[in-house]
Parts: sequence; structure tokens; C-alpha cells
Amino acid sequence: MAVQVETLEKLERRITLTLPATTINGEVETRLKKLARTVKADGFRPGKVPMSVVAQRYGYSVQYEVVNDKVGQLFDQATREAQLRVAGAPRITQNDKAPEGSLAFDATFEVYPEVQLGDLSAAELERVSTEVTEAAIDRTIEILRKQRRTFGLRAAAEGAAEGDRVTIDFEGKIDGEPFSGGQASDFQFIVGEGQMLAQFDEAVRGMKAGESKTFPLQFPADYQGQEVAGKEADFLVTVKKIEAGHLPAVDDALAKALGIKEGSVEALRADVKKNLEREVKFRVQARNKGAVMDLLARTATLDIPNALVAAESDRLVDQMRANLKERGFKDADKLPIPAENFKEQAERRVRLGLVVAELVRANGLQAKPEQLQKHIEELSQSYEKPAEVMRWYLGDRQRMAEVEAVVIENNVSEFVLGQAKVIDKVLPFDELMTAS
Repeated sequence: MAVQVETLEKLERRITLTLPATTINGEVETRLKKLARTVKADGFRPGKVPMSVVAQRYGYSVQYEVVNDKVGQLFDQATREAQLRVAGAPRITQNDKAPEGSLAFDATFEVYPEVQLGDLSAAELERVSTEVTEAAIDRTIEILRKQRRTFGLRAAAEGAAEGDRVTIDFEGKIDGEPFSGGQASDFQFIVGEGQMLAQFDEAVRGMKAGESKTFPLQFPADYQGQEVAGKEADFLVTVKKIEAGHLPAVDDALAKALGIKEGSVEALRADVKKNLEREVKFRVQARNKGAVMDLLARTATLDIPNALVAAESDRLVDQMRANLKERGFKDADKLPIPAENFKEQAERRVRLGLVVAELVRANGLQAKPEQLQKHIEELSQSYEKPAEVMRWYLGDRQRMAEVEAVVIENNVSEFVLGQAKVIDKVLPFDELMTAS
């Protein structure tokens, strides 16, 4: 059939679809006859309900289904013939100017845009790298030691010091009034490890078991508890118990306790280094990939289909509802979350998705089977039973699709880094690990 495509605005198109009434009526009759075999009605045996009754009860809904089906089939056929890549679902409205004996419908829709990539060879791009140093290994082993430390009571005359575990009662008041979350009994924290606000931590240092103290505390303006953020409180704290921390020695016994088969300090350090290098690799990849995606978003030129942005916004709303539900929010699926709140994020995601897809298509950057296998192997190595983790990935299509998306993004990142003017920067280990 000859398809006439009308361009409305940017990516918006419209085509008119015409269906002979005889085609619709014939299909409606066929479906009603099939329905009549099983439909039930008072006063009639199953399969013996007159067609007039069946048509009266179900004729409108069946006709609606038939029209939807036929228009959908005709739309697919028309867009294929016109070689149009449709973005999102079409909006179908009836056209009153149909030829006699026919029904006509206008299908308004958007098409995928033409993506014009920027000149990558002229773009500057920072690429970071990080080395796993001996100091980083030392700090990681120190963390492992702290996770396995033991505590013993301090002498009564000794005050609380760095690394001690203290058990306290406290009560906070603002303008003489208690506030929510400002009281606790038998509360434990370790001095100097950032578990409490710095002023609170400092006030407890040097206190002895059985001692009480009142001190002022200024809550930061960005404190997570909005009701007290930026306000000053007076706290009464009583120290009930002080326990000194005892770290295990860095020796073969510690290595064995940490599951190192060889049971030696050298093997422990080698294992820690391997794990850190794997973590560094993923973090460096993520950081460099972020820089690449920012570059692509800035330099590519394209119109963005509104239908895709709307669909992505709705998906982000659903994702937030699911997250809230997991965190225990009651009736999370009924919370009023405007999709408009996610429009900017959705636009960026759609833009990058289209740009990445074009880069992949034009440069053959699809994920290869061996790349997928290697990525899953790397992911599984951080678990106790890597083989089971690999089977977990390989046995689920959705999880494999997520792995494929990551590998494709890595391919795109490497390609762009190979094209752009790269500025290499060595990032300190601590800076990389603490970056959000």
C-alpha cells in the first residue's frame, strides 16, 4: 500500500490508516460466533445462546478489540513500508473524513532521531588511574584487624581514649525541651571512629566510668535529622562502662582466621592486594566511563523523543516506589510521585542511550561472548563461591542483559578514550575510594 507520512514537528509524524468496514464487520462476526460457543446466559444452555443476544451483550467490546487489532496491524505494516523507526506507542484518533464504506484513523507518533556525534578527536578527556600501594594494603589489613578486635574493661581510674568502646546513657534538649532521637540508654560507640558527631565524641574522651557531664552540641545545618539541623542542643551524658580495644596481631593466625588457605602474612597481603586491585579497576572504569558519558552528552546533537522521556520518567517513578517499599514505607505504590520530578534525569538517560546505540552500531562495539564471560568471572571473584555466582548470572536472562549493558558501555568508553585527546591523571588511592 502507498503510505503518506506527514511531518508535524521535529520527530513527530502522522499517517492515516483506512480500513474497509467489511473487514471489521467480518472479523467481529467471526469472533462473536466463536464466543457464542462458550457464553452463558440465563434461560439458555451453554452454546445455545442466540447470536442476537451475544451481539447485544458483547458486540461493542468485540468491535473495539477488532478495530484495535486491525489498526495496530495496519500501523505496523505502514511504518515498515515507510521504513520508519517508531519511538514509543502511537496516539490513535478517528478521522471523520473516511471514504464511504470505510473507517479511517490518524496515527500520530514520534520516530527515532538522527544522531550527529561530535568530533571526538578534538575533545579533551581526563583519564584517571590509581595504584594499589603498600600503604593501602596496610590500611585494609588494619580495618580487618578492627573487625576482629576484642574488648576488655578499663581500670576505673582510666578515662575513655581513642579506640575504646564506651557504654553511655544520654539525653539531649533544645531550649530545655527533649527532642525525638535525643535520648538513649546503654548506648555503645567506639571513640574516634566517626560514629558520633565530633563534638559528642570529643566530650566523652577522658571521662571515667560513673562520671556524668553536660555539654553543648551544635548540629550541622545539613544534618540528616531536619528537625534539629542547625540547632544547638544541651546533652547530659553518663559513662557506664569503658572497654579498651585489643587488636589481633598481624600474623599467620590472623591470616588463617581470615580464610587464607596458605595461612601466612605474605599470602594475606597478596589476597588483599588482589581484591583491592579488582575494586580499583571497577572504580576507575566507572569514573572514566562517567567522564566519557558526560562528553558524549555534551557534544552529540539530536532531538529527543518525548515518548521515550515519558516512558523513562515512569520507569524511574516505579523504581523509586520499589525502593521505598523495600525500605518499609507503607503504601509505597500509592504515594504521589510526579513523573515530572524525573524529567531531567530521564532526558539525560534517553539522550545517552541513543548516542551510545549509534556509536555501537557505527563502530561494531557490541558485547562479545568472551567479554561477557570475562566480566562475570571478575564479578564472581569477590564472592566465596565464584562458580555458584557465575551460574547465578548465566541462568537468568535479565541479569545477563544487565551484564551486557555494562560491557557495551565499557566498549564505548574504551573507543572514545582511543579517539579523544586524553589527559592522564594519577588519582591517589584514598581519593578514589572515598569518591561518591
